[in-house]
Amino acid sequence: MSFLVRGLILGILVMMCLAALFGLQELAQLRETRGGLPTKLFSLVNLFLRVKGAAPARVLISTTLGITPVRENRLVMTDRIFRFLDENRPETPCLIVDLAAVENNYRRLQAALSDARIYYAVKANPAPEILRLLQRMGACFDAASIFEIEQCLDIGIAPDDISFGNTIKKETHMAQAFGRGIRLFAFDSEAELEKLARAAPGARVYCRFFMTGEGADWPLSEKFGCDSELVPYLLCRAREFGLVPYGVSFHVGSQQRGLDQWDIALAKSAAIFEITAAEGIGLKMINIGGGFPSKYRSPTPSIESHSLAITEGMTRNFGNALPEIIAEPGRYIPGDAGVIQAEIVLIANKSRMGSRRWVYLDIGRFGGLPEVMDEAIQYRIRTPYTDGDSGPVIIAGPTCDEADVLYQNADYQLPLALKTGDKIEILSTGAYTASYSAVGFNGFPPLREYYI
Repeated sequence: MSFLVRGLILGILVMMCLAALFGLQELAQLRETRGGLPTKLFSLVNLFLRVKGAAPARVLISTTLGITPVRENRLVMTDRIFRFLDENRPETPCLIVDLAAVENNYRRLQAALSDARIYYAVKANPAPEILRLLQRMGACFDAASIFEIEQCLDIGIAPDDISFGNTIKKETHMAQAFGRGIRLFAFDSEAELEKLARAAPGARVYCRFFMTGEGADWPLSEKFGCDSELVPYLLCRAREFGLVPYGVSFHVGSQQRGLDQWDIALAKSAAIFEITAAEGIGLKMINIGGGFPSKYRSPTPSIESHSLAITEGMTRNFGNALPEIIAEPGRYIPGDAGVIQAEIVLIANKSRMGSRRWVYLDIGRFGGLPEVMDEAIQYRIRTPYTDGDSGPVIIAGPTCDEADVLYQNADYQLPLALKTGDKIEILSTGAYTASYSAVGFNGFPPLREYYI
């Protein structure tokens, strides 16, 4: 028996022991690392897990094999937030973000996507505390406007570490960004290219193509991205305009559950690379966007599962000639690090049958929870009551607007003991909340923010 075969058998036996120790339901997708196991062993281990009926793995086991442990926790890193609330009792509604959790999420993402440069999507939460933390950790930044660019530059982020990722930009804002040193711009139309040629001559540009968003809780509309068949033409036009056709980008949809969407997008990217190469254009970069999930009511694949799907898709479609990879996570980094505390303003029965209570909070769609639109993002809610019966509710906000209903069809159940004046916590609200909060609608102030 050869040394390699003996090594493979030994590796499988080790993983079987780990499966027995940690439980098959907790054994992770294993990612090859420097000094780690050979790829063939990973494949055999994964085959073993499938044969044994294991669920998609969600932990990286830390052993002498060089694999890092990460366990999912429904309330990861929020103990400090709850202590802050108990000790300070801030006026509600308010958002509290644990910066240690932000750091933890970034490090975990960085480990999972070790071959990618991380460009944090500033729009998810542009708090200076988060931007400075991520800057210290070596992140780059994706800006959606000249105002986000100026915010990043003003706190000392280098222009080379910022991309102007919005495909819809004023020409004057393009020129401002270019004048301040920004050299990487997104586009998805010939008209945008013409503006870029005038405002940012010689800049590197990448073309975004449209994805359907199938499998995502928050699918993106056709507002962003063009047909993938149009991309080679546009990149050729970019060269004619004196710009540098640098790569392509896509977004599989926010809070994405369908891991197959990565392969679909990467296959389209590879086809574009091949066509443009025939035209003498050597593209260098793929921007894989975001889509990495936070923890809401329904389970989602782990970041390690997303990483494995991306790695397999890259290998399948590009072989060993891998391009530069950029990722633009937004939600994943601050999402689970934040908690909104709200007060119950009113609990009302609105029919004689009393089948469902209306629960009104002091925060709603216009105060920082717009992603409840169509009840797409369904947050977990923590109440002071852990025992006793629960009943169905409709959850609404405080404003004098009929659209300010959060959940009516999502079958939320809250404790029957809940009463007016109680405080509740809305979990995993560190992203796309405070930055969405309206200023002065019905006179309500913006969402208060605390970064600890």
